[in-house]
Amino acid sequence: MTIEIKVPELPESVADASIATWHKQPGDYVERDEVIVDIETDKVVLEVPAPEAGVLESILEEEGATVLGQQVIGQLKKGAVAGEATKDTAAPADDVKADAKTEDDSLSPAVRRLVAEHNVDVSKISGSGKGGRITKEDVEAFIKGGDKKAAAPSAPAASVVPLGERTEKRVPMTRLRKRVAERLLEAKNTTAMLTTFNEVNMGPIMALRKQYQEIFEKRHDIRLGFMSFYVKAVVESLKRFPAVNASIDGEDIVYHNYFDVSIAVSTPRGLVTPVLRDCDRMSLADIEKTIRELAIKGRDGKLTVEDMTGGNFTITNGGVFGSLMSTPIINPPQSAILGMHKIQDRPMAVDGKVEIQKMMYLALSYDHRLIDGKESVSFLVSIKELLEDPTRLLLDV
Repeated sequence: MTIEIKVPELPESVADASIATWHKQPGDYVERDEVIVDIETDKVVLEVPAPEAGVLESILEEEGATVLGQQVIGQLKKGAVAGEATKDTAAPADDVKADAKTEDDSLSPAVRRLVAEHNVDVSKISGSGKGGRITKEDVEAFIKGGDKKAAAPSAPAASVVPLGERTEKRVPMTRLRKRVAERLLEAKNTTAMLTTFNEVNMGPIMALRKQYQEIFEKRHDIRLGFMSFYVKAVVESLKRFPAVNASIDGEDIVYHNYFDVSIAVSTPRGLVTPVLRDCDRMSLADIEKTIRELAIKGRDGKLTVEDMTGGNFTITNGGVFGSLMSTPIINPPQSAILGMHKIQDRPMAVDGKVEIQKMMYLALSYDHRLIDGKESVSFLVSIKELLEDPTRLLLDV
């Protein structure tokens, strides 16, 4: 019995997707619920599991192909064992090995891509896969050493160009990277973006963390970081300046009476902004736990569309990478984004004396169509005051 492998239903906001990675090749056995292929959208990666145990019979759409929801991309032979799917057309081992070297149809999409990138002659590669099939590892091993030996006898020494000098590598953009590029251009072209700066003394929060870190971790099973303080300070400031928590919809201004904060997270696929919802109702421990969960999901490619939908304001922390100062770009349709940076010792004038303090620059990029200069500066000063005196967060002053 042959079962069709289909693209999952795509969310309403996602028009199409592309084939990211086939984890199995025709003839490979798969267990029920084992992931066969990854489908990449402009927001998340969807894993497609095997509906039944059997053998992958065919791949209809190769890696990189654009697909739609519920489109058939492969076929699975239910209950078959490895090798059974091709039993009727099986050839002697020597013939299969020869065909694997000469016929492109016998190469997996990943192998074909690698062969095309490096202009490799597959007839010179010995396959180590089933039935003499050439694997990705075979091609990589040949590129590293085998091709040099093969090329030496036939090419004059003077015409040999050493590998690794002035080389180029061309790879297609991922859908996520394309979407990020589109959003950045959209923000630059459709908003009147302006950035204002300030600096904050992080000494009080660092002293507070040092004093209560051990107790906090024992009680809540999570370390007390800086992001929870940033989020709390942002939420309190958003309450005082509703325009920063608003957005423009056509000719209307939409004021949000809830506080969903997007957190910029760097993942292997690129920058994503999962959302912390109802931050005003969350404790410091709740915020730290939720950020950790979202970071792990982002690292493993498990973030869902729901995790990244919405958000009224964004916080990005370039300080973890050593950034001293930056001008973050707004995440539309939001009206502002806060950039946090590296904490470092700097000499500061305090009561007529020079003292070394733990200082950090703050940057607020905002849409000047909605937020006036006075509001933006006052908002940033509010965050500065709350961070420099964390007691204000408890007393709401």
